[in-house]
Amino acid sequence: MKNQVYNKLVRDRIPEIILKNGEQPIIEILEDNKYKEMLDKKLLEEVNEYLKDDNVEELADVTEVILAILKIKNVNTLKFENIVKTKRDKKGGFENKIFLKEVIL
Repeated sequence: MKNQVYNKLVRDRIPEIILKNGEQPIIEILEDNKYKEMLDKKLLEEVNEYLKDDNVEELADVTEVILAILKIKNVNTLKFENIVKTKRDKKGGFENKIFLKEVIL
């Protein structure tokens, strides 16, 4: 029997799902600093999967990782929404599809 090695952060119910499939997961509960490091890696992984597949479901994974990062940084979603709104009010959003080609100095 050959083992499949992953060495990556997974969603909370993945070990349970693996067990239900008759397989044995080997897991580790991470300390906060390692957890944050793995969340950052997971964010890149999920963004790259979205870019590759152009699938909205991948954006759900990106959002889930962002929510976990906010939690470890002790930033609640209301505070984060205020940060987003403040930035949008100051610099705008991306609705107008503006592509800046250059600035003449």
